[in-house]
Amino acid sequence: METPDTRTQLLDAAEHLFAEHGYRGTSIRAITKLAGANLAAVGYHFGSKAELMAAVARRVIEPINAAQCAGLDTLLARSPDPSVSELVEAFAGPLFDEMSAGDAGGARTSRLIVTILSDPAEEARSWTGPDEDTVRERYLAAFARVLPGLSPQELRFRMRGILAVTAVDRLEVHQQSSPGCASPAADEAAQRWAITFLTAAMSAPPTRT
Repeated sequence: METPDTRTQLLDAAEHLFAEHGYRGTSIRAITKLAGANLAAVGYHFGSKAELMAAVARRVIEPINAAQCAGLDTLLARSPDPSVSELVEAFAGPLFDEMSAGDAGGARTSRLIVTILSDPAEEARSWTGPDEDTVRERYLAAFARVLPGLSPQELRFRMRGILAVTAVDRLEVHQQSSPGCASPAADEAAQRWAITFLTAAMSAPPTRT
């Protein structure tokens, strides 16, 4: 079995520690110790702790973004105006796929996404770039077409809710189960419940001001 290179070991260690302790609670020394690397390795491979955070986040988020884009492309090829339920499923489905219950990698992903959503450190959120912006804006535009009564601000809030609800659910599942113990049927049921709930939340009437 091939040993991971130093860069990959640093990414693995940083993902584990950022997810467990947050950005500010994780030191470069702790990352390099867990990775079995020398203290200068983070600077050599990434430039800074903030850039390492960005690399960790992108490694986790990019496959999700790609699947979300593919799902939206499939929907729009069938109809220019997919239903709210279809859009929710295309957006949330990849999150469930990448955070499968009973899977150690899924557990790390769920913890890291919760960290990105809740960590007070600006570095936990400032890593996003054009690719992430494109995915968000495409879904915002698609939801806006089928939910024209919502203001852009409320629509963005509700989309953040999809991320938060899914990530918190997956995190709770991982904290309650042992790796390899959760059944695929349980994952599928949770995904169906989430899509039903989130579709209703997205479709609710605009909040009166």
